[in-house]
Amino acid sequence: MNPIPTRDAAARRRATMLRRIGAIAVAAAAVFGYQRIVNSAEPMRTVPAPTLDETPGASHDETAVFAGGCFWGVQGVFEHVKGVKQVTAGYAGGASETAHYALVGSGLTGHAESVRIVYDPTQVTYGRLLQVFFSVAHDPTELNRQGPDEGSQYRSAIFPTTAQQRTVATAYIAQLGGAHVFPAPVVTRVEAYKGFYPAEAYHQNYLELHPDAPYIAFNDLPKVAGLKQHFPALYRADPVLWREARL
Repeated sequence: MNPIPTRDAAARRRATMLRRIGAIAVAAAAVFGYQRIVNSAEPMRTVPAPTLDETPGASHDETAVFAGGCFWGVQGVFEHVKGVKQVTAGYAGGASETAHYALVGSGLTGHAESVRIVYDPTQVTYGRLLQVFFSVAHDPTELNRQGPDEGSQYRSAIFPTTAQQRTVATAYIAQLGGAHVFPAPVVTRVEAYKGFYPAEAYHQNYLELHPDAPYIAFNDLPKVAGLKQHFPALYRADPVLWREARL
């Protein structure tokens, strides 16, 4: 996920290459064991639920936008959360003109790789989504990076789409910091929502389409396993996959 020239074409070549060596990744996982896979990903922990959460209204369609490193894994996690209707990988924080993989990878656009989550607040609240985000989807103590990926485009950020979401997110970060849940300070930023721009189609459902890719196997599949382990009541085995027609 590090930026390189002609990134769209390079990403397609990379995907082809990853599929070819996918069998090697599976064999390696078998040799070194599940613990090796877990140790290569961001650390996971069950953090306390927010003491302040949204009050669901009559709507059954709310939108949350989170940034937590490479969007492949973050999308993959939330596609397995009950009450979530759709998760789209994309870009937030910058202008529409620069919302392209090749440009975002430069780290100069203001964008962060993000996910847009459409969810039913009567089934899963914004606060519960935040709890999953901070527990298993990423490491909120890493500044401008996640795992092997570096740059501001991989920052930890929340883009509230309503005033209530901003209040809940800000209070939750303060709650986690005051409780010293993590061994280092939480660096997650609550940023102004300027819009969300879906990523190119070949990035969507990447975890589900390429489970044997080494990057996915070592960095992202443990996050889904962590969701199942830490949030069994929220976990759904069959993911709700992105569909272009629903954008």
